[in-house]
Amino acid sequence: MRSIRFPDSLLALERAWLQIYENMARQPPGAGTTVHWRRLLDLDRAIWTHPYWARPGRSQAAQVELRRQARAWRWVEAA
Repeated sequence: MRSIRFPDSLLALERAWLQIYENMARQPPGAGTTVHWRRLLDLDRAIWTHPYWARPGRSQAAQVELRRQARAWRWVEAA
């Protein structure tokens, strides 16, 4: 499978989603994660309504690849 080139703006949204989700997962139960959930919903909306998805030929595989590339970015930043 060839690598998919995503717009930087879309990757930034996905990276922000992953960061908030990971931060929320570290919170103890009952720690008041409502703000995090609302931010995740806002980011979900921004990700899936991004103009990139309006082009023909976008598939579920592209959605999975977006998440993979966003996670890989963290490894690049850490190196």
